[in-house]
Amino acid sequence: MENITKLYGSLLANDNVSLTLDKGEILAIVGENGAGKSTLMKILYGLEMPTSGEIYINDKLCDFKSPMDAIRQGIGMVQQNFMLFNPFTVAENIVYGKEPRSHRIFFDRRKAAEIVRELCRKYGLEIDPELKVEDCPVGLQQRVEILKVLYKDAEIIILDEPSAVLTPQEVDELLKTIKGLAALGKSIILITHKLQEVMDVADRIMVMREGKRIAEVKKTETSIEELSYLMVGRRLAARKVEKQKSGKNVLKIENLTYVTPEKKNVLKGVNIHVDEGEIVGIAGVSGNGQSELIQCITGMIAPTGGKILLDGKDIIGRPVWEVRYSGLSHIPEDRYYMGCAKDANLVEVAIMGHHIKPAYSQKGILKTTEIRKFTRNLLTKYDVRHSSLTQKAKELSGGNIQKLIVAREIEHGNKFLVAAEPTRGVDIGAMEFIHDKILEVRSKGGAVLLISSELTEILSLSDRIYVMYGGNTNGEFTREEATSEKLGLLMMGGKLNE
Repeated sequence: MENITKLYGSLLANDNVSLTLDKGEILAIVGENGAGKSTLMKILYGLEMPTSGEIYINDKLCDFKSPMDAIRQGIGMVQQNFMLFNPFTVAENIVYGKEPRSHRIFFDRRKAAEIVRELCRKYGLEIDPELKVEDCPVGLQQRVEILKVLYKDAEIIILDEPSAVLTPQEVDELLKTIKGLAALGKSIILITHKLQEVMDVADRIMVMREGKRIAEVKKTETSIEELSYLMVGRRLAARKVEKQKSGKNVLKIENLTYVTPEKKNVLKGVNIHVDEGEIVGIAGVSGNGQSELIQCITGMIAPTGGKILLDGKDIIGRPVWEVRYSGLSHIPEDRYYMGCAKDANLVEVAIMGHHIKPAYSQKGILKTTEIRKFTRNLLTKYDVRHSSLTQKAKELSGGNIQKLIVAREIEHGNKFLVAAEPTRGVDIGAMEFIHDKILEVRSKGGAVLLISSELTEILSLSDRIYVMYGGNTNGEFTREEATSEKLGLLMMGGKLNE
């Protein structure tokens, strides 16, 4: 890619950026949210047209008008938000758009399954072709996305934040897959915020900031500390969380059970509590009841039994709005599915939940001037990179919309904060900022329930930690007692030796 520039109105997303990629090479592109990484890759994949600049594949000048043009030139992209048909099988998803046919007319399901089995054997990516995607954990869904790209004979594979939703075990598998594909001669471009993963797999690293290429280094000639500095333009401060005395009980959950309409026993008598002035972490591999626990606490589903006490009042059976206005803020684990409306503008996203407060509405009529002022304050205070207040949520980078959701929830000033995957898919600078804001809630006497698949996040912020496994808690630790080894063992269902 030579001298790629991309303008959205007056916003300069890519500023004269060039990159090269060799056969069998893993190139990592790192940078803050809004640095222009994803825009550059969308241009390479034909999803966006450059304002100026050129793309060459094997020394041949290419003009991509659509992803089909890029696919024909051997480029495939696994996007941050999976593009799968959940009711379809794995095989149906992989061959979609290039289906094997019998008698030139009918879709040949048996042939599709055979093709996928052979593809799995060739690349060492095992998965049952007959499985429905909706029954696959996230790690396997991502494997389907990679196999889709390989089925279309991609020689250049772009991975955009591939580990953002994966557990530590799934990340290990992904990194092995990336190395294996490179060893087979595939060329990989990896966009990620997780610098340890970069150091684990990349051959070369390109750093972007504010749309520009800031630096390019070999992995063997750099460090996580140097990359962090290049990304954010400053040294990140080492954080030491001071111990503080906790106060009275804010959340108390007693013998909480939840059985799904399909009679699946998901929560099995959970007992936890969160007090004033403390952060309580919940560690666990995805799918062990964390999501259902959050939904029960926030009123989105009704538990089968037990109690959920918020400031001493049982909130089971209360509607979501009533739970929230009882003093609960919620940073949801999926920013697009629950955190915002993709087609809403930034003002609408910022005011969600604040809209019935007297400061922003009167007799059902919204106070437009006050709301816009409130939104501008949030965007500035939380450094949300944007071009205008009328910009749609889906037009922001994932990390920037995450910061706006965090801003909206924390600025409610509620006593209790449920923070589910609060830094998923954000860069290290934004992560530091969000962590500081969560610690600020704690320092003001608020109570925080932190649910995260990032063990480092749990260990660095939590005063106490519960481990969830199989729908119940499998251990409780203070900050001083907890180690990644202990938590990892319990997360997999093990027991500590007494």
